[in-house]
Amino acid sequence: MEPGGRRERRWRQLQEPRQEAAEYYRDHRVPQRMEEALNALFPLRPADLYGELRICSTVMSFHSQISENALPETSEADEKERNDSVNTAVEWVNDSLNTMLRDLKPTDQCKVDEMLGDYFTKQAEFKKEIEKQEEAAAEVTLALTSCTPSATALPGGKKAAKPGEKVSAAERMIPPAEPIESVLCGSLAIGATSLAIAKAGATISRIPLYLHIALMKHDQDLPKEMTLPLPMVTVLNCEKIPPAKLKLMKEVMLIPPVQLSLKQGIERVLDIQKEMTRLLESPGKVQSSPRLADSKKGKAHNTGKKAPPRALKRISHLGCLITACDNLEQPLLLMQAACNNLGLELGTDMYLAINCAAHELMDYVKGKYEILTGMFKSPDEMVDMYVELINKFPFIMALIDPLRKEDRQQWNNICCALGSKCYLIAEDAATCISKLKTDQNINIPTCSGVVLKYVNQTKVSDLTELTGLLDGQRHITILGSPDGESSDDSLVDLAVGLGARFIKLGGLSRGERVTKYNRLLAIEEELAKNRTLREANLEFIAFDEESQPEKQLSDVLPPPTQDSLPPQLSQLPESSTLT
Repeated sequence: MEPGGRRERRWRQLQEPRQEAAEYYRDHRVPQRMEEALNALFPLRPADLYGELRICSTVMSFHSQISENALPETSEADEKERNDSVNTAVEWVNDSLNTMLRDLKPTDQCKVDEMLGDYFTKQAEFKKEIEKQEEAAAEVTLALTSCTPSATALPGGKKAAKPGEKVSAAERMIPPAEPIESVLCGSLAIGATSLAIAKAGATISRIPLYLHIALMKHDQDLPKEMTLPLPMVTVLNCEKIPPAKLKLMKEVMLIPPVQLSLKQGIERVLDIQKEMTRLLESPGKVQSSPRLADSKKGKAHNTGKKAPPRALKRISHLGCLITACDNLEQPLLLMQAACNNLGLELGTDMYLAINCAAHELMDYVKGKYEILTGMFKSPDEMVDMYVELINKFPFIMALIDPLRKEDRQQWNNICCALGSKCYLIAEDAATCISKLKTDQNINIPTCSGVVLKYVNQTKVSDLTELTGLLDGQRHITILGSPDGESSDDSLVDLAVGLGARFIKLGGLSRGERVTKYNRLLAIEEELAKNRTLREANLEFIAFDEESQPEKQLSDVLPPPTQDSLPPQLSQLPESSTLT
């Protein structure tokens, strides 16, 4: 028998997650919300009770993540806003939408989405009318008071200039930040209902959701072969608070080569992630071998002089390790060292992508990006920095949000300089899906592609239409997880059915993300079994030579050698987090 002390420790270890789960359900009023949904549905006596509950549960899962570094008062305000949005959305579903969509065929997605769009437009107009009345009342109140208006704050939380204070030339030159697009309270009911209808249509047609989406996109003409989107797997989240200095890299992601199956790619990412963790726990070992330093990919890298990143014993909400870095090269050299220790070479056996999140770095007083603590660069200097970075680390396949969306001239410059070497992707730099379509043109800066997120009033038919436009304009599509995560794996079916080039799901930890990776593995197995799986074809675009055909990835980056490919795996290892 086990000693009493060890048995008690094991019991406590099991009780802690159970207690956390109970507190989470209690704090978010999950039982009460489900009871309210059931009470509202009971008088209606719906024929498909589970279908009705699916819509409600989908709405309830569309909550946003709380930032790890958010202030308590900010978290409380955000939580209140989320709760109000969810409660309003559930009211829309139980009342207006339930009556409006009754007796419609779930297979008629376009008609349903059109009605949902009209309903949302009416709600938005009603909200604007209320806001106008509130503004008029506020003006009357203001006229009756003698309060002096305070200085207007600049975007990014910077203080406005005092009267008579000189404003820097850089501040006057940079385009101001576009106003934040407001989100209509309850709008997530539109997206949740549209997705629930698509699921119902797939069930009625007795086909998987991804095939149902593919039929919608291709006018009911199912492609003979389908490709899986390559996963962008987040392995590092660079902390932005002291003592960390690096601010530029929000996410560092691994992308397996196209020659590997998804299962093989995930297996390789897990090995690299495990080795990275070991290196972070033993900082003195983060250095490259002579073979790596002399190779074409590692040339000019003197890693012995670089201090290793500091590991933080936390997992980010992105499902990856949080680490603190002091310069741009640290996380990249960590990746190199981990791959080298496994006998892998970045740029051949694995590629990198970086989410720069540049919009979070702009100092509007200085008119520059703060990439490191105390180090600022203008938009033009940012372009030069990225060119140098890609030339030094050619295994970086993609940069996400390297600039703000307002810096359109610099987007054009960076695409001309690097478009034939890597993907320049707009995520925050692209506006919301409902505003991306403008007279059949894609209203985004010059870029290689766009990260699309299924959030708020986005409808399934919006995605099919928009991805068709992107395909026609040689833009790639990346489906990304929204900030608010749930265990619903429909995003994966959407990505496969829409023919997305990449899928951005976060790391290989946390159940809500692991569920999606498992769904992607299941779809790969199904397509392979039906012999309809086609290998992905990656290509870069030379923006400076529009008449030049697109470059194949194999022309830019060398393919992996045959002996570097592991045999087909029948199952993931026992140590894997995918269950």
